[in-house]
Amino acid sequence: MIQRFIELGEGYGDIYELCELAKVNKERIHQAFIFSSTKDDIKYFSIAIALKPVNTANFFPIYICREGIVETQKESKRLSIFKEALNEIAIQPVTVDIKHSSIYVDVNLYYQYIIGILRLNNLIPPLQ
Repeated sequence: MIQRFIELGEGYGDIYELCELAKVNKERIHQAFIFSSTKDDIKYFSIAIALKPVNTANFFPIYICREGIVETQKESKRLSIFKEALNEIAIQPVTVDIKHSSIYVDVNLYYQYIIGILRLNNLIPPLQ
């Protein structure tokens, strides 16, 4: 099974697009994630949804808005939009603490790192 991240942007439009993907594909959602990372003592959040493969396809997509949400005193509007959309379709996101992407030379290495963490914690299926 191919497990791959599909990166959206980090703006409001991208967050709304991710939320719409979740609503339209609510039967296919395997899991929703909120990834938190820290860089220079500032906490960043990424949001993602993992979708089950379609029919006999061996493709397990994980749509992500990477590190576009910065922690503030009150919850970010972007984070609350994501949580509200998931609440509408009765999905509870899993929060995972990870390293910041700036540690990695290549974004593909970063995504392999996250896939490894998700597999080890049984949050996504193992390779078949």
